[in-house]
This record gives sequence, C-alpha cells and structure tokens, in this order.
Amino acid sequence: MTQTDKDLNPDSAQPVKPTAAELSFLQALFQTGPATAKQLHEFMLRERADLTYANVLRQLQIMHGKGMLSRDESQRSHVYAPVVAQDSLQTSLLKDMIQKVFAGSAKSLVLAALRGHVSNSEREEIAKFLKDDKS
Repeated sequence: MTQTDKDLNPDSAQPVKPTAAELSFLQALFQTGPATAKQLHEFMLRERADLTYANVLRQLQIMHGKGMLSRDESQRSHVYAPVVAQDSLQTSLLKDMIQKVFAGSAKSLVLAALRGHVSNSEREEIAKFLKDDKS
C-alpha cells in the first residue's frame, strides 16, 4: 500500500516532518513491519538498551495522534504501522534536505555525497547505473 506524503497528516497542507526520535521509530517499523508496542520495544532494545516499554508506547501514541501511524485496535494489544511508505518518506525528506541544505541543487547533494563518502566499489556501481540510465 503506497500512500502520498500528504497522507502523513491528511488534515494539513504540509506533511508532518518527523523528529529524530520519530524517524528512529519509523525506521524500526519499516524493518519489523506492523508491530505492537511490546514487539517494537524488544526490537529497539538491540540498539538502545535504555529504552523503556513506557517510552515506546507513549511515542507510538503521540505519532498516532500526529497521523504518522495507523493503529489496529481489533486486538487487546494494538498494532501500529506507518501510514506512509518508506520510499515516499525518504523522497520527501530528501527533497526537504536538498532545498534547505543545497539551495535546491540535487547536483550539489550528489557531489557532496561523492566527496569522501563513497567506496571505489560504490563508485563503480554508480558509474554503471549512470551508463545504463543513458541507454
């Protein structure tokens, strides 16, 4: 199910921009798929040992209230899922970053990424992509 960026917050003209904490929860849900607070807590404990179940539940409730997550209430334990697809969220955040950080220039973003952040094998893969894309 692919949804548009506006589906993140259907009541507003602009999509909700997740905070760093919200983004970490969305990334975890993209990896696990729909999950209960308990399941997500157990998954996220691998990276953040200090994270409590209560904090996970509260954050999920807040994100649901903002329209970032759907909540299936048909079971005793509610199941949460992102309302926007991962690629759609990434595209939206990338567009925002290009505008704010690179004055709207995707070329500047790519050049900055290529300077010291790409291995030789990744460069070869990028070159092959660009060559194949021309055909």
